[in-house]
Amino acid sequence: MQAAWLLGALVVPQLLSFGHGARGAEREWEGVWGGAQEEEREREALMLKHLQEALGLPAGRGDENPPGTVEDKEDWEMEEDQGDEEEEATPTPSSSLSPSPTPEDTVTYILGRLAGLDAGLHQLHVRLHALDTRVVELTQGLRQLRNAAGDTRDALQGLQEAQGRAEREHGRLEGCLKGLRLGHKCFLLSRDFEAQAAAQARCTARGGSLAQPADRQQMEALTRYLRAALAPYNWPVWLGVHDRRAEGLYLFENGQRVSFFAWHRAPRPEPGARPSATPHPLSPDQPNGGTLENCVAQASDDGSWWDHDCQRRLYYVCEFPF
Repeated sequence: MQAAWLLGALVVPQLLSFGHGARGAEREWEGVWGGAQEEEREREALMLKHLQEALGLPAGRGDENPPGTVEDKEDWEMEEDQGDEEEEATPTPSSSLSPSPTPEDTVTYILGRLAGLDAGLHQLHVRLHALDTRVVELTQGLRQLRNAAGDTRDALQGLQEAQGRAEREHGRLEGCLKGLRLGHKCFLLSRDFEAQAAAQARCTARGGSLAQPADRQQMEALTRYLRAALAPYNWPVWLGVHDRRAEGLYLFENGQRVSFFAWHRAPRPEPGARPSATPHPLSPDQPNGGTLENCVAQASDDGSWWDHDCQRRLYYVCEFPF
């Protein structure tokens, strides 16, 4: 018994010194400086344990383990690990209330969402089809309206042309019935005051033009007609004669050149009287307006021609074919 105790006393310090050296190196490596007292307590505990084993003493004999020994520390760490395992095993209320979804649940959710999207797309396609059908119907209706509008426009244009022909025919008949018929033409006096261009437009709308006496016979017949219509007054009346294209080049409204003229001439002095060097102030020789007076009017009393400003508003006489 004593030999065993002595052997343990010799071997245990060597083992302890080796173990404590390695542990001290590890702690020194880790930089722990405040563990000197803990190492001393651990050394004493290990020596006591080895002595008990060498002497064959029961492990429970002797003083109780002081607080802070290795066995207490290991027991405390084991209890802490068991507590952690129990806490992990114990289900929390939140985990029991909202369990994590399984892959099957995820797939089911995705399929449901896809089915909803497919139903929405189907409804959208149905509405788009209905809208497309409505657009086609509206397009067809618009095409029909456009065709109807074109037909109406053509009909209106035809009516306007017919109305123009009727007005021209009515003017021609009125001119020949109410006016002066002379050969293949008729003259009709209008007592409306118009400028020369407006008078020509009015005569054209009635199927004629401003009067264009082609020869002296027509000129004399027109003079008698105007004198009888406007007597006892003397009114200038527009004719279809002008020199707007070139000064001194007098043309009819149809573009033909005038072959004869009936210009007004100032009164001649009586035989034996001295001729005057100045023109007559009230009736000078015509034409005398130059470029300012390019349109010709006929006096209703004697049938003489006078040049006037084309914008002057006068009576006018229309000519109609018969």
